[in-house]
This record gives sequence, C-alpha cells and structure tokens, in this order.
Amino acid sequence: MSYKDLERIVLYEVRQRGEEGCDVSEAKSALAKIKEKDVSQLMNIMESLSNLNPEPDFPYNEPSILDEIRKERPQGPRGMPVRMPDDEILDKIYGGWLGRCAGCLLGKPAEGLRREHIERWLKIAGAYPLDDYFPLLREIPEDAGRWLESRVSRTDLLRGNIDHMVRDDDIDYTILNLHVLETYGFKFTTEDIGRAWLSNLPFLQVYTAERVAYKNLVNGLSPPETATHMNPYREWIGARIRADTWGYVTPGMPEYGAELAFRDARLSHVKNGIYGEMFVSAMISAAFVMNNIDEIISIGLSEIPEDSRLSEAVRDVIAWRKKYSDWKETWAKINDKYGDYHPVHVINNTALVILGLLYGEGDFEKSITISVMGGWDTDCNGATVGSIVGVMLGAKRLPEKWTAPLNDRVESLISEYNNSRISDLARRTFIHAKKTVANT
Repeated sequence: MSYKDLERIVLYEVRQRGEEGCDVSEAKSALAKIKEKDVSQLMNIMESLSNLNPEPDFPYNEPSILDEIRKERPQGPRGMPVRMPDDEILDKIYGGWLGRCAGCLLGKPAEGLRREHIERWLKIAGAYPLDDYFPLLREIPEDAGRWLESRVSRTDLLRGNIDHMVRDDDIDYTILNLHVLETYGFKFTTEDIGRAWLSNLPFLQVYTAERVAYKNLVNGLSPPETATHMNPYREWIGARIRADTWGYVTPGMPEYGAELAFRDARLSHVKNGIYGEMFVSAMISAAFVMNNIDEIISIGLSEIPEDSRLSEAVRDVIAWRKKYSDWKETWAKINDKYGDYHPVHVINNTALVILGLLYGEGDFEKSITISVMGGWDTDCNGATVGSIVGVMLGAKRLPEKWTAPLNDRVESLISEYNNSRISDLARRTFIHAKKTVANT
C-alpha cells in the first residue's frame, strides 16, 4: 500500500474514531509531526487508534453483537400476523423490487451531488421541484460548471431515454442476497455471505467498507475482523443498501428480518453501519402489514439500540417533521446537525430516507423525489425509500410513470441474473417469503 493510500485510511480512521466518541487529539498531533513519508509512523498511529475506547461522557451505547443489540432496543412487536392471499404478498414483493429500481434510477444521475447542485440542475431545465426522472439538457450554461456536463452525458439515465434498470451496486446486492438464499437457505452465515461475494462480485465493483472487507477475506481474515481491520468506512452506508432482500422474505417479521440483515452486515460493518441494515430490513418487513409510515418507522427503530446515534437521528427527523411543514426546513436541520458526516455515511443519509418517507406521506412519487432532492447518496436513498413504499403499496398501485420505463428488466454484474425480468426476481423472492410465512 502506498504512503498516500495509507495516509487517507488513517485520516478517515481519525475521523471515524472521533465520531465513535474517542479522544483522537494525540493521533492528530502525531500526524502533524510526521515530516517524511514514513509508512511505519502511519501504522503506529493506526494501531494507537485501534486501542482507543469511547470517552466516559459519550452518551451513546452502540454494541455490534446481536444479543447485545437486542438488549438495547426498545419494545416492539417482533412479529405480526400476515393475513393476505399469496398473490397480494407477491404483489408487495414485486412492488418492493420495482420501487427499489425506480428510486435507484431516479437518484443515480445525481449521486454525490449536494442539494444546491441538484436544485440548480432542475431549475436550469425548468423541472424544479422534481416530479419525474432527471431531465435532459439541450444547453448547459457556462456558469453551471463541469459537474453538470458530466452528469447529463449519461443519457440512458435521463428522462425519455430510460428503457431498463441499468446496472448499479444497490441492485446487485439485492440480487446477490437472493442468490444467497437460493444457495444456502435461511441458515446462511456471515461466512456464506463472504463466499458469495468472492464468487460473484468483481473486486473493483465494490467500494469503501465492502472493498476493505473483500480484501480482508482474500487475505484470510474472518468475520468480524473483516469489518474492522483497516476499515475506516465501517459505519458508512454500504450495509444499508444490502437490506432489502431480507425484508422482502420476512413479511410481518421485523425481528427476523433484522437478524438476517445483521448476519449480512457483520461482514463489513460495525455499530451504526450494522443498525442501518437492520433498521431498513425491519421497516420493509413491517410495510407488508402496516399502511402508516410513522408506524413502519417506529417498528424499524424497535430493532436497533435506542441509545445509538442512528436512532437519535431518526427521532430528530420525526420531531422536526412535526414542527416544520416544508421538507426543506427539516433538511436544513438535518444538514446543520449531521452534515459533517461523510456524504456516504449511514447516519446523515438515513436521515434523508426518513425525510422522504415522512414528507412523502405514503405517496410514492413525493417520497422518492424528496429523498433524492436532499442530495448526498441519492441513488441509495431513492432506492431505499422506493423499496419501503413499494412494498407498502404493492406493484399494482405504483404509478406507471415510474415503473413503465423500466420495461421489467434489470442489468446486473451477477452474471447468472443479468438481464432478468424484475417480475421474475420477485417471484423467486416470493418462494422464500412463502416459507417464512408458512412457519409463523
């Protein structure tokens, strides 16, 4: 590893450890004193950071072991009866797949942009506020910058040119986790997840925490060390984007859905990185039987530690929604409190998911567009919101404006599943959901 690459990891680790409540002042001082590009000094700093513990006044309790997580969660229903025919369950699963694809595709052209850039793009096109896929631009103003020119060059992602769901890692993981169930069944382990990654995912098509975990697997490490060794991205968004399949196959069983999500997340993440996946999976499980967004969010919260930073962020957005009628005012509060997190961190981006869900009020279009207009990891957030609302509404109630351009087709780098019909993926998912419903 080059000095520059290691330095970047150490800098992110300093940031990560500080966010975890540790005193990183000595590490920062040691970094400032390095005069030559000495890798050994960086490794010494990295080791010192790994030995830190949160300060006594750190107000959060954030375990990474399932039994300990469950001890810290609030009361919840854990399981709810699913009283609906098979075709309705299948329709909801299909709605989740379609909603995830549409929300992901909506956010994909704007991935990584800040809210002000997205607003600028849409206003240039006369398409603000967003009510459809991102628009093409015939002319780009000189003062818009190169960032906009690069975004609109992918015309297959833009309104009028979409004819299927293009390949995206947010969808690859949903497909891969279906493959895990088809290969290993519900007793899959975290090690099985690792084997599925190594067999199906090209190394350069995984990112941040997943890339580090992948490298750790290749180097012979086992979970949970794959999530912690040289991995400063362990509380970023990566695990959260892998949640959906577990929710799809556990209708009305948020505790079980969260458990499956935990087994997956533990390969690459800790603490809030794990909670993000558990939270989303539990919300999707609840969305099969609940039609109230507030209740769905509450059930999701009941599966993660109450005194965690992620739970606090979700509760903050709930409180701000009650105070402000305009989503942009709540967005400003989110940005003020959580905007210092990295743009692909799980906490700030999950706050935007809750923003979309609460201000969308069960309307599919409002939910995905608000979450995407908030910026940061737009394709991930649009996909998660679309998935939850898609399950709640079911495929038949989703607007054709959003689903028809997909043409029921999805690309994937999971070769066996490339160019699948989305409806076929839903049917294959239903087979596993039916097993869990039959056992309740």
